[in-house]
Amino acid sequence: MKQAVMFALLALGVAPAWAGGVHDTEDCPLAHVSYSSDSPLLDLLIDPAARSVLEREAPGLLRVPFGPAAEWPTKPPTFAAILTPALLLTGTTEGAVQRRKLDVSLSKVKLEPEAIRNRCARYDIVPPALPARLDRPAVLVFDKVNGFRDGPSVEAAEQALRDMAKRRGWSIMVSDRGAVFNARDLSRFDVVVWNNVSGDVLTLSQRNAFRKWLEGGGGFAGIHGSGGDPIYFWDWYADQLISARFTGHPMQPQFQNARVIVEDPGGSITAGLGNEWRMTEEWYSFLSSPRTRGVRVLASLDESTYSPVGIGGKDIRMGDHPIAWSHCVGNGRSFYTAIGHRPESYLEVHSLRLLEQGIVWAADGSGCNKTVKQ
Repeated sequence: MKQAVMFALLALGVAPAWAGGVHDTEDCPLAHVSYSSDSPLLDLLIDPAARSVLEREAPGLLRVPFGPAAEWPTKPPTFAAILTPALLLTGTTEGAVQRRKLDVSLSKVKLEPEAIRNRCARYDIVPPALPARLDRPAVLVFDKVNGFRDGPSVEAAEQALRDMAKRRGWSIMVSDRGAVFNARDLSRFDVVVWNNVSGDVLTLSQRNAFRKWLEGGGGFAGIHGSGGDPIYFWDWYADQLISARFTGHPMQPQFQNARVIVEDPGGSITAGLGNEWRMTEEWYSFLSSPRTRGVRVLASLDESTYSPVGIGGKDIRMGDHPIAWSHCVGNGRSFYTAIGHRPESYLEVHSLRLLEQGIVWAADGSGCNKTVKQ
C-alpha cells in the first residue's frame, strides 16, 4: 500500500517525507531479527550497544585484517556488510569460545528503534525514473553495492555492456536503485544484469517482485562479484538463482593464468568459443559444484593449470570446478559467469563473447517456458 501511494506521489512530482530514507521496517530484511554471531558485522558496529559487546567479547573483530583502515568502515560499501562474527571466528578453539560468548551477550541487546532505522538505511525505496521509451529487448543493468565494490570492475563491465547494447540494438538502463525491482518497472525489461553486485541490496518486497518476475519468465545474468559474497542473507538468491556459494579465490598470487575448458561447445551461449582458452583472472571457488544442482555447465577450470590456494594457505580446489553456467528458474532463465574481476576480462575476446551470448540467452523468452510444448 505504501509503495502504491509513493508511486502516485512521485508521478505528481511529490516525494513523501518517508521516501528518502525513513523506511517501513517491516519491509527491511533482518530489521527485527535479534543480534547474534550470524548477524552482519555492519549491523553490530552501527549499534553502540552491540558494538560494546564486540569490544568486550571479541575485540579483535574491530581490527581490519587487510587494507590501510584501522577499523571497519560503517557506511556502505564495506566488507562489514558481507561478513559475520561467526565467519571471522571460524577455525580455532578460541574463536568458538568467543562466538558462544558473543551469542549469549548479543541476545540480551534490545533492538532500539534508532538501531533498526540505521540497520535499514542501506536499502532504498524510491525507484529511478525510467525512460519513456524502452525498445525490446530491454536490458536493466543493476550495480548497487553494499558490500565489496571494486570500481574498475564495475566500470569496465558497464562500458562493455553499453558497447554490447549499441552493437546489438538493445535498450539499456543502468541503475543502482534497488527500488527499480517492482512489478511495474521490471515488466519493461527482458533481462536484468547484476554487475558485480555485493551485499544485501533489496528489501523484502523488492526481493518478492524480482523473484516473481524472474520465475514468471524474466531473465537474469550475473557477473563475477554478484556471486562472490562470503555470506548471504537471501537463500533463494544464492542457492537457486546463482546455485553456488563462494568460498574463496587464490591469493598466492591473486590473479593467475589458467585454462578454461568449454564444456558445451555446441550451445548458443558458447558458440564460437572453441574447446578451450587461457586467460588471467581472479578465479572463484565455490563450496560445492553447481553441477550437483542441475545447472548446465558452460565452462570449467583446469585446476592443474593454476594454484588454488586461498587466504591463509587454504586449499580451495573443487575437483569439478565450473566457472560459468545456466539454468531455468521456473519459467525464467539464469546465467552466471564468475569471470569479471580484472577490467581486462571485459576486453578478452572469449570471456566477452561468453558474457554477451549469456545475456542474449537470458533475454530470450523461450527455452524455459514450461507451458510451451516442445
